[in-house]
Amino acid sequence: MIIPFEQIPEESKIWVFPSSRKFYPQEISTIEERIMSFLNQWNNKDNAIKCSYKLVYNRFIIITADDTENSLFLEAHDSLIAFIQELESTFEVVLLDRINVCYKQGDFVQYKDLIAFKQLIKDQSVSKNTIVFNNMINTKEELEFDWEINIMDSWLGRFIK
Repeated sequence: MIIPFEQIPEESKIWVFPSSRKFYPQEISTIEERIMSFLNQWNNKDNAIKCSYKLVYNRFIIITADDTENSLFLEAHDSLIAFIQELESTFEVVLLDRINVCYKQGDFVQYKDLIAFKQLIKDQSVSKNTIVFNNMINTKEELEFDWEINIMDSWLGRFIK
């Protein structure tokens, strides 16, 4: 059951799925329709899950679920991952690889595998001021405070001298 994003408690579970490429404008409405269809039928042992989503920068699918009163069972997690895998296949993107790096380059969000990102550091194409995305956040509250962070505040900071 989709509810407004703002109504989901701050301590609720969140998933960030970074896309390996920006979604094309003609894909956005179809992606949103599919997400809404999935979330409206998503359940936890036959109980509707209060949930919401955002598409951010036309690159990140962010889904949050109110698990403050009832923990989500494994089946609910599995169905979400199966749905995301369907999106990957349909739109020919990678959404489940959380080790790859998303970072800001001016007004643009870039996506690189870790080896390519380390080369950017070596080439000084990214700096101590680069903003990276921490896609490992777990709660809705962390989305606001711990998602877009300075590289030096992330695990990637150790690669910068």
